Amino acid sequence: MSDVRTVASIAEIGRERWDALFPGELERFDYLLATEQAGLAGFRWLYLIAEDEGRLLAAAPAFLTEYALDTTLTGAGKRAAAAVRKLAPGLLTLRMACFGSPCTESAQVGFAPDMTADQRAFLLRAVVGSFERAARDERCALLAVKDVPEAARPLWEQALKPAGYHGVAGLPVAHLDIAFDSVETYLAGLSSGTRKDMRRKLRALGEIRIETRRDLDGVLDRVVELYRATLERAEMTFEELTPAFFTGVLERMGEGAFCTLYYAGDELLAANLLLQDDEVLLDKFFCMTAQGRAYNLYFLSWFTNVRWCVEHGLARYQSGQAAYANKLRLGSRLTRTTMYVRHRNPVLNGVLHWVAPLFAADPTLEKAA
Repeated sequence: MSDVRTVASIAEIGRERWDALFPGELERFDYLLATEQAGLAGFRWLYLIAEDEGRLLAAAPAFLTEYALDTTLTGAGKRAAAAVRKLAPGLLTLRMACFGSPCTESAQVGFAPDMTADQRAFLLRAVVGSFERAARDERCALLAVKDVPEAARPLWEQALKPAGYHGVAGLPVAHLDIAFDSVETYLAGLSSGTRKDMRRKLRALGEIRIETRRDLDGVLDRVVELYRATLERAEMTFEELTPAFFTGVLERMGEGAFCTLYYAGDELLAANLLLQDDEVLLDKFFCMTAQGRAYNLYFLSWFTNVRWCVEHGLARYQSGQAAYANKLRLGSRLTRTTMYVRHRNPVLNGVLHWVAPLFAADPTLEKAA
């Protein structure tokens, strides 16, 4: 009989035990611990674990926060929500417990490698039950699972659908398969119009100095300034990162993380935090001043990252959840994600079933870079 419980810090579980359940996952123990210790305002962390006589069988990260239901709204929906807030400031904000992390690409759940499909389904149901008890104890009205990737959806739905969770479309994840041996070969595979446009944009490389760093010594304040400038321009925001997040990720992940800096003369105009393993380059945060557009820095960073993948023999460039028009134009594919939500009040959960689609993320409204 497995013992299912929650702990407040991933440090209580340990790197070796946690990572054994998440082979191939880039955002593993060190990344999650760096996030936990970064002091993100408004978030508390939980880790759900299932053990049998001390052996870790299943684990999943989760968090607690005050969640604004209009977080994923844009355009007219955002304006309507703003009007509602003026009339009833607290109506659209609920205390929420959520599987996943505000700083990971998708919801994670890991299992001991020898667990069968049936055992995984059983363990996930038990973990969800423990999560719901923790949410009740914390007086969370809203329960959620953030960004379940398409391949994991059948497993999650076995545990979530009987418990009354509703699925809502999340923002898809973009990735580019590195099925070419040079940037020139990659360019040749794009449409003629895109190829011509990219060659024109890449001329700005002659005016830009690019530096790859494993630390942010001497530039941290400027990188945070770039991040905050980017955050102010974003239509959808959830978490606000801290300086300790950037330094913590780089310090804890060693060779698994680095930052690429883009200078015009002596002025730092953009910074790109990236994670990598032997297969994947994951673009976590690209931060840029408005002046960076004049140098086409979004596109210069894209081709810099593609070149890094080619030179280091990586198979995939994963570029995250934004600017879909640009990413599709540049050859990326999108992987669907699903969010799941449930209100603890049965009546309000029935209402949530009908209104949840109104709060679904809409990637068609993402601004191009």
